[in-house]
This record gives sequence, C-alpha cells and structure tokens, in this order.
Amino acid sequence: MRRPPAPLQAGQTLTGKAPARGQRMVFAARKTRNARGFSRPLSGGLCAGLSVIFHARAWAALAGTGLAFLLAGEATPARADGTAAPTPLVSTGPLSFAPLVRKVVPAVVNIAVTRDTDAQARRKLPSSVRDTPLEHRYRERMRRHHDDLLEAGSGFLIDPSGVIVTNGHVVEDADKITVSLMGGQEYTATLTGLDPLTDIAVIKIESPQPLPYVSWGDSRLVQVGDWILAAGNPFGLGSSVTAGIVSARGRDIGASPFDDFLQLDAPINPGNSGGPTFNLAGQVVALNTAIVSPTGGSVGLGFSIPSELVIPIVETLRKTGHIDRGWLGATLEDSATHTGVQVAEVDRNGPAFRGGLRRGDIITKLNAERVETARFLIRAVAAIQPDSDAQITILRARQPVVLGVHIGTRPDSEDGDSH
Repeated sequence: MRRPPAPLQAGQTLTGKAPARGQRMVFAARKTRNARGFSRPLSGGLCAGLSVIFHARAWAALAGTGLAFLLAGEATPARADGTAAPTPLVSTGPLSFAPLVRKVVPAVVNIAVTRDTDAQARRKLPSSVRDTPLEHRYRERMRRHHDDLLEAGSGFLIDPSGVIVTNGHVVEDADKITVSLMGGQEYTATLTGLDPLTDIAVIKIESPQPLPYVSWGDSRLVQVGDWILAAGNPFGLGSSVTAGIVSARGRDIGASPFDDFLQLDAPINPGNSGGPTFNLAGQVVALNTAIVSPTGGSVGLGFSIPSELVIPIVETLRKTGHIDRGWLGATLEDSATHTGVQVAEVDRNGPAFRGGLRRGDIITKLNAERVETARFLIRAVAAIQPDSDAQITILRARQPVVLGVHIGTRPDSEDGDSH
C-alpha cells in the first residue's frame, strides 16, 4: 500500500515555508501568448481581404477597450449582504497593473532579521543565498558580525501607526528585526505576537509620521481564475511585484490542521514570505506563505493564507500577543463509515478523558453541529473559548450518547493530529 506523504517541514525541498531566505523556493514564470499565433498567410482573393479587414478592425476595437470584458461581470461578484464588490483599479486599458502597483507597493515592507548562530553555521553559506545578489552582502555581514545570521522576508503595513503583518517563520527567534520601506527609511521593529500554528505574526515599528498602509479584502469573494498581484522582497532586492491568477481554493498541504490555502501561479521567490496578495481593488486577500517544488525548479505552485483566516488571528495578536485555542485532548480520525469522526486515542487526564470520551467512540455532533470530518472537528474545537463547556454527541456500541466536556487550552506542544 502506498504510504501518504509526510507532513511538510520548513526548509524541505518538496514543500517548505516559502519565501524566507535560507529555504528552497520556486521561480514561476507565467507563459505569454505567442504573437506569431495572430499572423497567418493571407490568400483567397477579395473575400479573404474583406475578412482580414474585418478581423483587424475587431481586434483594434478590442484592444481599445483594454480587454475590459476580462475584468468585468463575474470577476467582481456582489457581497453576501447585497452590497457591490470593490471596483477594480485595473479595468480600462491598455491592460496594466501599474495603477494598482502605485497604490499598494508603498505599504509593502522589507524585513531583515538577524539570529545568533554557531561557528559551523557561520562557515556554511545558505543555498538560497549562493549565486544571488545577497551573497556579497551576506559574506560582508558575516565578516563584520561573526555571531549573526542574516535572513530576509516581507510584510505589509495595515495601520498608519506602524502595525505590520508577516509570516511567523520570518521573525521567530529573531534577535533583531529591521524594517525597510520603499523610500529607504529603516526602522527597528518589535514583535507584537506570533502564532506558530498558522504561521502568522504581527510586528510594530514607531514613526513620527503616519505611514502608508493597505486595507483587507474579503477572500471569500475570490474565485478561481481571478487575477491577483503578489508583492514582496525577493532575494533582498527590494520592492518587487508578480502577477498571476488564483489556481485553486482550500488547499491542504499538510503544514497544519488549519491549512486552507489559496493556490496561486504568481511567481513567489526567496524573500517573498510574509508579503501580501492583492485583488484588483488593491485590497489584501491573502498572506504569501508556502510553495511546492518537487523538482526544485519552477512549477508555479504558491500558497497564501486567505484573509478571512488571517484577520481574526492578527486582531487577537494585536490585543493579547498570543492565541488561545480550545483543546479536546484526543487523537481523531475520519470514520470508515462516514458517519462521524472516530476517536483513535484519548490523552489521560485530558478534557476528553475527564468528559467520558473513550477510544473507539464515534463523534457525530459538537454543540448540535453535525461532524463529518476530523479536520472540521479540529477546527471547531480550536475555535471554542478555552475553559468553556461543550456538548459532544457520540455513538458507542451503535447507541447515541451525549457527553458534557469542559474544553481545555491547547498546549504549545500539540501536533496536527491531536486535539
């Protein structure tokens, strides 16, 4: 029997935390239409000549509209409450992302991080830095600061006071975080909060003047095939943008039980981690986080956390600096009968054990909500406020039983299978 792939770890070649330096990344180049496809030998006398004139005029008219029809209609659906979706900034043409770039790029920041490292690590040049413009800067810094390891990432300002969102793996264990703006200004940032389970972090800089910032968009409105723009700090080169489309929604790449990525084909490179993904209205709809690269080359598979998941995490980190999640204390598996979720193991003295849950029980409901997959139940339990009570309906010996469980606080040591 073919074994399923193991969960991905940061730094792995197949799938890693994408854009921070020191990790394998993918270069995804979008294909362009071959211009020769629009020119064919002309023959056939007067009829062919009239046809050529007609098609030439039609093509000229189409070009004059800036291909606006590609960006109209279903590309910007109405919201659930009936209000209109935001108007795209790129809608008339010639087709260009320049208006969008001018609006959002000033709020995208470069993040440089230094971490202590031992002598062996100092002597080894990271593969992601070798043969890049950062190699010289890296070697010079290592000669000057023999105890520092320089890494880079991206982030974006969401408030004029200096609040920045980025990936957790960009800034975790950092001894110093330096933020650079598009205009060259540099600030030392402090860590406000970090959630390792979702790889989301918030940092803060202090500025005497209000800073440029971007607003959140609703990722629930994003459709497969929609244009997006990714921005960040690839290879430490400074502000860069790439364009592409949304390839898929709801991707689970095994990084955590909360995986629900948007899959993008916009190129994401080393240093892009923590950067924003924009819709055509200039709103942040996702946080660039991970890649898949089975060959180590360009395969065009990038993954971003949707804003609907990022926003509540960011707001909680801003208020408390950490995330408290509910914990059941049981290992869960999808039931072979598809009638619920099977309890594979129960942690002794955990909330599930104290509530009467036993190995082999089939969980069918949580607080009157039907449970069909272990993934759903893990998320639902995590969303419950710790130290609150929950009703769990189970099947035991094919008989329904209702248990009252006092939900605990998820320990930091918990892995993706136990909840």
